[in-house]
Amino acid sequence: MKRLMFIPVIVLLFISCTAATTSEQSTTFSEPKNLEGLQTAYFASGCFWCVEAVFESVRGVEEAVSGYSGGTSVNPTYQEVGSGRSDHAEAVKVYYDSTVVSFETLVEVFFNSHDPSTLNRQGPDAGTQYRSIAFYQSTDQKEIIEKKVKELLRSEYASVTTQVIPFDVFYDAEDYHQDYERLHSNDSYVLNVSIPRLNAFKQKMPEVLK
Repeated sequence: MKRLMFIPVIVLLFISCTAATTSEQSTTFSEPKNLEGLQTAYFASGCFWCVEAVFESVRGVEEAVSGYSGGTSVNPTYQEVGSGRSDHAEAVKVYYDSTVVSFETLVEVFFNSHDPSTLNRQGPDAGTQYRSIAFYQSTDQKEIIEKKVKELLRSEYASVTTQVIPFDVFYDAEDYHQDYERLHSNDSYVLNVSIPRLNAFKQKMPEVLK
């Protein structure tokens, strides 16, 4: 009996965003057409399935799109990013209504939904494609991010590995990655990693939820 209880734990250790099933790759996705006038923000903090779900739970966020950013290669694929052949990270593009939620709050969401002290790792996912990045599009945004990093270093972490870099380019991920957590609720990675991560965030910042 003890052996039977032990085996599932070992299996769980090998679940990762890259290894998770993508058997339903035919799932189609199209961005909503009513995103005009919204602001955009860009973040990377591990598997984009998790990050997308977190931001889409926030009031004022109208859409979060999974994709690739932070590198120099052109039109990267999931296979290239996941294998390390691309220097991009898995990232999300967040469309938000700035009259409802501020960029400063989105930065709080970002830092409260992952561990910014682990270099190139979030949970079971390891590699530069899972690194923590907060992209800025203005001096004001850079100052907001850097202020938060200083607060974390004073109060919570001995080190913060998050890159604070100017936004350059974002490539949408393949259609089957979009809304992956919502569309694949029985996926082993979603059940064991994505949903627990989302729930942990919800407990930290219930005041910002939809």
